[in-house]
Amino acid sequence: MPKPKLLMLRDNFSKSAMDMLSQRFYIEVCKTSYVKNVPTTQDVIDCIPGSFGLFCYSAVKITEEVFKAAGPNFKVIGTMSVGYDHVDLSLLKKYKVRLGNTPEVVTEAVAELAVGLLIATTRRFYEVKREVKNGGWKSWSPNWFLGSGLAGSTVGIIGYGNIGASVAEKLSCFKISELLYYSRSEKPAAKSLGGKLVSVDELVKLSDYIIITIALNKDTEFIMNRDRIFSMKPTALLVNVGRGKLVDQDALTEALQRKFIRGAGLDVMTPEPLPLDNPLMKLDNCLLLPHVGSSTVETEASMAILTAKNILAVLDNTPMPNEVKS
Repeated sequence: MPKPKLLMLRDNFSKSAMDMLSQRFYIEVCKTSYVKNVPTTQDVIDCIPGSFGLFCYSAVKITEEVFKAAGPNFKVIGTMSVGYDHVDLSLLKKYKVRLGNTPEVVTEAVAELAVGLLIATTRRFYEVKREVKNGGWKSWSPNWFLGSGLAGSTVGIIGYGNIGASVAEKLSCFKISELLYYSRSEKPAAKSLGGKLVSVDELVKLSDYIIITIALNKDTEFIMNRDRIFSMKPTALLVNVGRGKLVDQDALTEALQRKFIRGAGLDVMTPEPLPLDNPLMKLDNCLLLPHVGSSTVETEASMAILTAKNILAVLDNTPMPNEVKS
C-alpha cells in the first residue's frame, strides 16, 4: 500500500523529525516560484493536490483555495509555530481538517529574546555599535548615548501566557519596582512575583517598559491602538514579540518620529519582511529584528519534532499532542 503524501514547505528540519515522517509518508517538498525560496500560497495550491497533510509555518497563508486544492484526503495541518493566524480556523470544521501547533517548546527562546530586545533597545546597543564601527567612538564622555536601566522601573506585560510568565520571571532578577500585567484572569504565578492585574489602558499609562506577548486574534488585533500608543509615558519603550498586527504600526511610527515615546524594539511587524523603504527602517529609536524569537538550534529541532508528532497522531487516529480547537 503506498504511503500517504505529506507536503512540506521545506525539508531542512531536524533529522529526527524528518526520519519520523519519512517512515510513514511520501514526502513532497513544495516547489517555490519566489526568489528567496519561501513558498507562496499559490505555490502550496499548486503542489498540495492529493496530500494527506501539510507541514507549514506562519510565513505562508493557508486559505480556502488550499483546502479545495488538497482534495478529500486532506486531514491535517501541522504548523511549526505558536501562532496560527495564518490559517483560517473557520475552514477546519468545514473541510474536516485538524490543526496542530507548537506552543510550549518556544517559551524560553522567545522570552529570552524579549528580555534581550528590551535591554538592547533601552541601552541603545544598535546605535553605539554603529559608532564603534564608523569611528564615532573617540573617547568616553559624560552624557554620551545614555540609556535607561531596568532597576526601579515599572514593567507592563500585555498577555500573561507561558511566554509572558517567563518574561516576568526573568525580569524579576533586575530589581524592577512594579510588575503590571494584562490577562483575561488573575495569574497566581504573577501574584507570587508581586504582579498586579490591570486593564490595558492602565498598564499603558503607568509602565516604563511595555512588552507584548499576547496571541493575535480578532479581539487582540491592534490592542496597542493609536490612543494607547499616544497615552504612553514620553520616556516609555515598547517591545513586541507577539505579532505585528497587535500594534497600530502607523501610529507607532508617528510616535517614534515625533519622539513622543522614547523607543521601540520589534521582532514582529507588518508586513514581514518589512520593505527597505519603510519609515521604521530609518529610525534610530526603533530596533528591528527579523522575527527570530524562536530561532535557536534547540528550539527549532523541538518544534519540528512536535509538528511531526501532531501530524502522525492524525494518521494514527490518536489525540494530537497540541491541537488547535476551531
